[in-house]
Amino acid sequence: MTDFSKDQTRLIGIGGTNGSGKDTLGKILSERHGYFFMSMTDMLREELKRQGKSLERENMRALSAEWRHEFGLSVLVDKVKTHYDELANKDNYSGLAMASLRNPGEADAIHAHGGLVIWLDADPKLRYERIRANAQSRGQERQVDDDKSFEQFLAEEAAEMNRPKGGDAASLAMSEVKQKSDLIILNEGQNVDDLDKKIIAHLGF
Repeated sequence: MTDFSKDQTRLIGIGGTNGSGKDTLGKILSERHGYFFMSMTDMLREELKRQGKSLERENMRALSAEWRHEFGLSVLVDKVKTHYDELANKDNYSGLAMASLRNPGEADAIHAHGGLVIWLDADPKLRYERIRANAQSRGQERQVDDDKSFEQFLAEEAAEMNRPKGGDAASLAMSEVKQKSDLIILNEGQNVDDLDKKIIAHLGF
């Protein structure tokens, strides 16, 4: 397995396919390994709510592209890192972890800060079943996102994996994040402990 330095693991960016466990990994790093964790997707949801818009994936894609056009490809990483850097107690944390990277510029930003990019994946059917099983616990406001058929789930993921025809640098291109990742983990275990064991083995916690 690849050995990663202590400096690299102080900043961890998490990407991956939908339902692969990105937020779960963030919570593992937070609750078990002392990291400060933020979800960039949650930031987009909060802004959509502020604007009175529904939390559909199409709206999140449009908002993230709008921000990238206005503030640069690293805008979401920059927002999270600025928030972390301004914390009065940040020295109490092992580091900063953020999810979910969906544009290669975000992976580049993590690397520019000396950090590590992790990509999670799993069988599509398993990922879909996870999302459906967790739909109730994820809150009513996300029901519009979770209440989809398997075919819709696959179609929406395809729209985010590859840059759309005519899309520019601000478009989602998750496959390009995967190409820039330092570590790829197949998360097909039955519980949180299985994923944590893989993280410990790879990162040496």
